[in-house]
Amino acid sequence: MNNMKEHSPGLWTQNLPAHLQLSDYKLIAFDMDSTLINIECIDEMAGVVGRQKEVSAITEAAMRGEITDYKDSLRRRVALLQGAPAIVMQQVFEQKLQLNPGVKPLIAACQQTGLHTLIVSGGFDYFTDKLQTMLGIDDTRSNKLEIVDGVLTGRLLDQCWGDICDGEEKKRMLQSTSAKLGINASQCIAVGDGSNDLPMMQWCGLSVAYQSKPKVRQQAQIAIDQGGLDRMLEIIRA
Repeated sequence: MNNMKEHSPGLWTQNLPAHLQLSDYKLIAFDMDSTLINIECIDEMAGVVGRQKEVSAITEAAMRGEITDYKDSLRRRVALLQGAPAIVMQQVFEQKLQLNPGVKPLIAACQQTGLHTLIVSGGFDYFTDKLQTMLGIDDTRSNKLEIVDGVLTGRLLDQCWGDICDGEEKKRMLQSTSAKLGINASQCIAVGDGSNDLPMMQWCGLSVAYQSKPKVRQQAQIAIDQGGLDRMLEIIRA
């Protein structure tokens, strides 16, 4: 269990600051797939078009850290979606996607306390935009699929900030947002589950792993293995 201590069933902590109040923080950043929501969107999209097995295998290897080049792994997965109708995203959102337990009360507590909220995702802007509206999130960063004549081309589009939102881009987004807000890393919280969340989790003052891969769990200061994401509030009081 590394140096982690069980705070209560399924809730582990290590290397925490002496005093923890939500009001001590000014920004919280969330991964999307399998953190805020119950699915990996790209895997579900692939399932609709009969390519889930191939895509899921790459996703799992990337999240475990076995594929170290996240950008390459994402390009490989997106290429498998070539020819799929773009409406597949709407189908996944409406039929498969659910918020994970505890997401709404946690975000409400953060917003009530005045934290700036971010979604930083290696997934796609169709889904992050929907969640931003649904949850009242301040900012997002994610990837954009190329669509031509209503069909996915199997490629990603470059954006003004770069090509792909990987782990380093997630961290850069937090750093640039923090600079704009005039705050420092110690006032930031990062929440994630996969290896591409580690750069932002290592940079922030507080790191939270939610039902995460072992590599991420070992390095987080708070690890939630059971229950909802709002169990974080058992450790850091609102």
